[in-house]
Amino acid sequence: MIKAVTGTKDILPSDIPRWKYLENTVERIFNSFNYKEIRTPVFEETPLFARGIGEETDIVGKEMYTFSDKSDTSLTLKPEMTAAVVRAYNEHSLGAQQSLVKLFYISPMFRQERPQAGRFRQFHQFGAEAIGSNSPLLDAEMIQMAYEILKSLGLKNLTVKINSLGTPQSRENYKKLLKNYLEEKKDRLSEDSRKRFDKNILRIFDSKVESDQLIIKDAPKITDHLDEESKIDFEVVKEQLKKSNIPFEIDSSLVRGLDYYTKLTFEIDSGSVGAQTALVGGGRYDLLIENLGGKPTPATGFAAGIERILLACENEKSLTVPEPSIDVYLIRIDDGLESFVSELGGKLRKENISVDFDYLQRSVKAQMREANRMNAKYTLFIGGDEFKAGMMNLKNMSSGEEEKISLKDINSIILKLK
Repeated sequence: MIKAVTGTKDILPSDIPRWKYLENTVERIFNSFNYKEIRTPVFEETPLFARGIGEETDIVGKEMYTFSDKSDTSLTLKPEMTAAVVRAYNEHSLGAQQSLVKLFYISPMFRQERPQAGRFRQFHQFGAEAIGSNSPLLDAEMIQMAYEILKSLGLKNLTVKINSLGTPQSRENYKKLLKNYLEEKKDRLSEDSRKRFDKNILRIFDSKVESDQLIIKDAPKITDHLDEESKIDFEVVKEQLKKSNIPFEIDSSLVRGLDYYTKLTFEIDSGSVGAQTALVGGGRYDLLIENLGGKPTPATGFAAGIERILLACENEKSLTVPEPSIDVYLIRIDDGLESFVSELGGKLRKENISVDFDYLQRSVKAQMREANRMNAKYTLFIGGDEFKAGMMNLKNMSSGEEEKISLKDINSIILKLK
């Protein structure tokens, strides 16, 4: 038997109602903030992610699904969405159409990671990007939207963490301080952190190795070495979150795993998903648009993992999604009426009524079991002496009430079922 590839997962019909509920919640809240949906191809040219995310990141260095097509062009299944959205923004000159472009997406992503609870090799994210403004109020809006979505899904065990990486210049100054602090401790760092020491020293904060964490816990805090502009913006974000009644904590080690962030970074974590606690991550990326060929343009955004959020919902039992149902199940009492049942089903479906009936020549009792399994609101019995007398029997499955309806009075059935 051929099975799904390790790290991928089928989303079965029984799972779909929860996914739909989440997606509808996401769309409703993004629409309320006036964000418009964007969809980009599932693969892009590899340099987009190498330049956008950063050559030294784990995503580019270890996790991307990259291949060459027949024209020998290197392509990559998208591991994240921001670079793809920025490529579309630049390519289609979206900034020329309006000064501030507010976009959202729901899309599959691909990373060749070690699968575990809440982490897959094909996974799904929703997120938002706002391109064209350097206002810290827009940074706060990102956190507000993400937090509102999670709360609307009933999640309670949430922690909002924020940090500021400062402007590129203040960050470079901080890197020097950090390098001085770690210089004499370098030999005690893990192999990955020793590599990051020279290539991207801030990424050492991402290390999950306990000995690394012990070393960096007393390192200088980046929030103590911000430039004046970043300090002011950070204060605006904090004040706005307080006004919005969003509890938060400052985590000066929160640098995120992507190279394009400037100033604000944030995460929303859950205590309900095991080791992979981050449900949402984002921040400001004022240099990325120019880095990918556009004009210098400020931007901010976030992404959220759908599988991880649904796992948190499951563990907190926070989602009460209505059971799937159909409007009516047609029960054929006598053989020879299959064509009539099919024709009637077709007429009802044209009226946007959901209908199903038996294709397996089952008994009336088995058909009733099937109607119950499908959570049918009504059953319509066709056949027997009633059918010979030009009538059918419509049963309300909730109340048990039954009503005879003329074969010629299809409109009466339609009115009942709508």
